[in-house]
Amino acid sequence: MAVVVILVLLALGSVLFHVLSPWWWTPIASNWSFIDNTIIITFWITGFAFVAIVLFMAYCVLRFRHRPGNTADYEPENRRLESWLATGTTLGVAAMLTPGLFVWNQFITVPDGAAEVEVVGQQWLWNFRLPGADGKLGTTDARDVKPENPLGLNRNDAASLDDLIIEGGELHLPIGKPVKVLLRSVDVLHDFYVPEFRAKMDMVPGMVTYLWLTPTRTGTFEILCAELCGVGHPQMRGTVVVDTEEDYQAWLAEQQTFSQLSASSETRSPVTAMAAATAQHKAP
Repeated sequence: MAVVVILVLLALGSVLFHVLSPWWWTPIASNWSFIDNTIIITFWITGFAFVAIVLFMAYCVLRFRHRPGNTADYEPENRRLESWLATGTTLGVAAMLTPGLFVWNQFITVPDGAAEVEVVGQQWLWNFRLPGADGKLGTTDARDVKPENPLGLNRNDAASLDDLIIEGGELHLPIGKPVKVLLRSVDVLHDFYVPEFRAKMDMVPGMVTYLWLTPTRTGTFEILCAELCGVGHPQMRGTVVVDTEEDYQAWLAEQQTFSQLSASSETRSPVTAMAAATAQHKAP
């Protein structure tokens, strides 16, 4: 009886802990409530199966407990029972996978007209790039990644020159508009993850991965790296700010283009400073 009571309390306690638990998701800030719903469906199905199996174990322990004069009936096969178990398991797995397939199809299908933003991960910070006045991002090459060009933009591509570069700063997004987030890594595996967005994706060196979302509420949210990327992994934090359209346009106007940053870098370079000092020294 003690084992039966423990099994019943385990089943009931698990359900109560899930229902009354204070640890739940953070408030969502994007269109991906579909992901929450899929997880809830999975919880219901696996929770029902867990409770049913534990209570069945408790029933078996009670029903088939040892009693004087009783003998065990050995039955190596039961085709009817096996058919029920196989059918139930198949339906349960299908019920868990089917919603996920629909959500995954939505997750990889970017709506027409979505704006593009690039996020570049490196040990251990986040950089961002937005299209300039031409409305498109320029090309990049890993061989062009240098201290003065950390994102590896192609200087010979006219579309790259007006791209807006945010190095280690805040990424701003307008509320209510779909955005395709292009993901690159310049060194090792990283993972772009904003818990409130319910969307994450690995960043693989040599590849451009992506995700998309529509921000649904303004606010400031933390960017985390969800892939162990080295000793500085816990400190690889960033910030994304969802703005109203007016605030977003005001922030956008303050950002510098790739050509402006390149000119500023050349102006501050040691070679340029030495040449200027030499010219000044030779001047009459």
